[in-house]
Amino acid sequence: MQMLLDMLAGLIAMLAAAALSQFGVDLHAPRHADREIQRVQDCKDKPAGAIAVAAPRDC
Repeated sequence: MQMLLDMLAGLIAMLAAAALSQFGVDLHAPRHADREIQRVQDCKDKPAGAIAVAAPRDC
């Protein structure tokens, strides 16, 4: 009898998780500490003596 109740509770929990996932609810959301780090590249191939008013967009 206990096993039947455990299986029924598991089934209800799976159905609830499936229904909530349709609305975008994620119980295993990433932590705030997991941030993406992107490295940027400096444009150092230009001569240092040149003064540019606007930086080029394609380094």
